[in-house]
Amino acid sequence: MPPESQPSNPAVHTVQSSDGTSIAYESEGNGQPLILLHGGSGTRRAWDTLRPYLVNEFSLYVPDRRGRGDSSDGDDYSLAREAADLRALVDAVGETPVVFGHSFGGLVALTAAPEIAIDRLVLYEPPVLVDEHSDDDLAARMEARLEAGQRQAAMRLFIEENGSVSDVSQLPWWPEEANLHLTETVIRENYEVEAFDISDVPGIDIPVVLLTGEQSPDHLRAGVTALDDHLDRSHLIEMENVGHVATETAPEKLASLIKSRT
Repeated sequence: MPPESQPSNPAVHTVQSSDGTSIAYESEGNGQPLILLHGGSGTRRAWDTLRPYLVNEFSLYVPDRRGRGDSSDGDDYSLAREAADLRALVDAVGETPVVFGHSFGGLVALTAAPEIAIDRLVLYEPPVLVDEHSDDDLAARMEARLEAGQRQAAMRLFIEENGSVSDVSQLPWWPEEANLHLTETVIRENYEVEAFDISDVPGIDIPVVLLTGEQSPDHLRAGVTALDDHLDRSHLIEMENVGHVATETAPEKLASLIKSRT
């Protein structure tokens, strides 16, 4: 069972990014600031399972990334704009935070890191495509299904290829809780993933903790391993008996790792 936590109704704030996009975030807890950046198909609600294990030791800042939840969106999209959103949030925190990015949130954090004042990064399988995985065309395959009127099939493709799920229809929350309305947003992010090259990873002068699940998809595990080789101050940790979403399936284990590395 989760430990008793701080207030169950955290305050919601907004911060304006450099292009005028409004980024909504919740804040709660006491301690070192910790920013939680969710992945591709989620909103800030994706952290609800993990937060009770962290809130008594950290001041949590939990945003909806642009185009989701209570955040607005811009006319143009790019990974650089997402990085600017994170810069705005770090400025709003007013202290030097740790940033934990899951999946695409990790790629955002990785991109922003050289231009923001942070203590360290914790990155859970940011989708850096390497070797035989570098020519993936998931975004185009999703878009083709969406254009054919198959929204559910498009999101199913994303979840099964990235979430350690062989048949998403067997999960109790499918499709009612699958955030199908975010399909277009997921597609645009996957185009950014496919355009990203490990040589684009900037020099990072802070400690980076890299997390991977023993049961995660091969392309995500390969990317984290390559990233560990590429970075100067990284430490790679493999979590046993979990896949890409230990944020939900093993929150206590994941929280213990975060606490021990920050």
